[in-house]
Amino acid sequence: MSKNKDSSGKRAAKNFGEMVEAFGNAISQIFDDPDLKQKANEFGKSAAEAANTMGNRFKDEEVKQKFHDAGKAAKDFGKSVEDCFKDL
Repeated sequence: MSKNKDSSGKRAAKNFGEMVEAFGNAISQIFDDPDLKQKANEFGKSAAEAANTMGNRFKDEEVKQKFHDAGKAAKDFGKSVEDCFKDL
């Protein structure tokens, strides 16, 4: 495997981990619950570690497609939440 593909997979894994951790932090702030904040932080850190572990899989076409699908689902979810609260 080329170094470029390897670094690309690691970068994608790191970005994924950071995104999940940021999402967990945002959710915990919405509900302003100390227990939820702790669980969200634990989840975010766990997801970041898992993303680092699976970094090499990001080069697989099947995995790329699944993450593309997950990204679309996340975008649709975000739009749905935005629509629910746009009148506030």
